[in-house]
Order: sequence, then structure tokens, then C-alpha cells
Amino acid sequence: MLRLLVLILILVNGVYFAWSEGLLRPAGFAPVQQQEPQRLSQQLKPEAVRVLTPQEFKRVEMQVQADLVPKECLMAGPFDDAQAGVLRHALESALAPGTWQLDSVLVPARWIVYMGKFSSAEALAKKREELAVMRLTPQTLINPSLEIGLSLGAFDNQAAANAELARLNLRGIRTAKVVLEHQEAQQAQLKLPALTSELKSRLNDIKAALAGKSLRSCS
Repeated sequence: MLRLLVLILILVNGVYFAWSEGLLRPAGFAPVQQQEPQRLSQQLKPEAVRVLTPQEFKRVEMQVQADLVPKECLMAGPFDDAQAGVLRHALESALAPGTWQLDSVLVPARWIVYMGKFSSAEALAKKREELAVMRLTPQTLINPSLEIGLSLGAFDNQAAANAELARLNLRGIRTAKVVLEHQEAQQAQLKLPALTSELKSRLNDIKAALAGKSLRSCS
């Protein structure tokens, strides 16, 4: 009896050893493996750790503070080649490199319902008064060669401009016509991607170079 008990204990120990070492895995009997490879990827690499000098720490601290300052993105344009040249000179004088950019954009053709040219500023003012009575608000012309004149609407194609002219004719407008204000062209667009309060205070220095165009939100 004692000999049988000893044999059973040896057998049980042998089975447990085989199970714990994974020798019985092909038969479907083995302990659950504990694997957490993500822990290895999260380990710090001591060889990559470096103590910053006081000067380096100060630079990092200033960069973090600068990143926390509220910023705003503004843009203006488009500008033709001559206007872009004047604007670039003003930007280089007033703002630091990297705080502004002039991007090339494709400006589509623009058709307008046009009234003009008027013989004088007085004639222009009189026409504006007549249009105000009719509750019509002229738009700003962007082509200097059409001055002195008025725009009663701008469109991306001639058909839409003709349709607007027909509608205005029904309201009593008789001297307007459809004209091409400018052809499709590559022009420049100003972008100020990260304006801080400090940079905003310098925008007056470039106002004269904006050619009458206002700054608007990038969004």
C-alpha cells in the first residue's frame, strides 16, 4: 500500500512538472502564458535621458509658455503681382520671418453687372443716391480701369451675370451692362497663421500695403 502511494505521488509530481513546463501543450494542457509586450515599449531608455542645462531648460520653458498663448489665424487677398510686391516689402519690415506667408492661389474669372464710367465724382454720388432709393447697394470694384463706376453684383460666370442684369432691368435699371472685371489668374493670398496679441499690435504697419483689402478669419 505504501509503495502504491509513493508511486502515485511520483506520477502526480511528474505530470505537474510536465504541465508547468509546457510539455503537455501539444495535448492542450498548459498554464496560461502572461505576456505584456506593451510594457516593453513603455519602458524608459536610460541612455536617451539627458539632463538639461539651465539655459536649455529656460528655452524649453519659454517655448511651452509661447505655445500656451492664444493665437488667431487671419488672411487677406487676393493680390496681383504689383500689390504682392508692395505687401511683401511691408511684411519683411514689420513682422518676423515665419509669422506670415504669401501663398499662390487661383482666382477665378469675375463678371459684374456694371454701371459707368461716370463723368465725375458728383455724377457717381448722384447715381448712388438713386440706387439707395431702389434699395440697391453697389459693390466695390477691384479693377481700377473700370473707375469711375459701380458694380451691382459679381459672378463667376457670364450666364449668372446676365441673369442678374435681366432681373435688374425689371426693376428699372436701364444703363447697366455685363462686363468681365478680370480674367482667371494666379494671385497671392496673405496668411498670418498664428497671430498673438503682440503681433496684432504691429498690423497697423502693413495696413497701407493691403490695397484696401481687409483681414478676415482663416476659418
